Amino acid sequence: MTSSMLGTTALVTGGTSGIGRAAAAALAARGAHVVISGRDAARGDAAVAAIRDAGGAADFVAADLSDAESARALAARAMELGGGHVDVLVNSAGIFPFGPTAETTQADLDQVLAINVAAPYFLVAALAPAMAERGHGAIVNVTTMVAEFGAAGMGLYGASKAAMVLLTKSWAAEFGPAGVRVNAVSPGPTRTEGTAAMGEALDQLAAAGPAGRPGEPEEIAEAIVFLAADEAAFVHGAVLPVDGGRIAV
Repeated sequence: MTSSMLGTTALVTGGTSGIGRAAAAALAARGAHVVISGRDAARGDAAVAAIRDAGGAADFVAADLSDAESARALAARAMELGGGHVDVLVNSAGIFPFGPTAETTQADLDQVLAINVAAPYFLVAALAPAMAERGHGAIVNVTTMVAEFGAAGMGLYGASKAAMVLLTKSWAAEFGPAGVRVNAVSPGPTRTEGTAAMGEALDQLAAAGPAGRPGEPEEIAEAIVFLAADEAAFVHGAVLPVDGGRIAV
């Protein structure tokens, strides 16, 4: 464990599994007190226990992030657990239903926009102004490679993350002058609990990239930590592809 982020509090949404959990562990390993949010208390408790067993500091807060009230409540609780401040926000929670446009229901659309767009929006609204008042802070949004190009059956998911790409840049313009850095990572095919159902299709999707393989959550997490840490002090409004080169080719 290093101490480069000692004294900071990081809120990681979707931190009970996949990329979010890996990011929480990596931030804790740098010395941050990590507040993990998610819907599954058992998985949340397991993630916290793993961090504490490794010598880190972590707490779990149950949140479904289905509406603005849930996001605001999570922000308030994270501030409380952090001793009055949250220094890093990682917007990793998200859902990714795939399927034909004609089969998408109003409920599907509402849920994707609520969790993938509205929840990060209201978390930033609740936390970024306080970061700006202190003169420092970092926000890292998790987007996706399919926010960059069209893919059949992935329009709704890709569109929700494309909104986050634009919001990343807009928030950088809004909060950057006050010392708050806002950036994003754009993962490609990654092996997580959520993508396990894709089976061989995940490998086929990844095969088109120079790396020729899916990524691991820890590889995405390292990019998140870089953007959250002082080493990226001059990085604002960037979207960092961590996709094995998939969108480059």
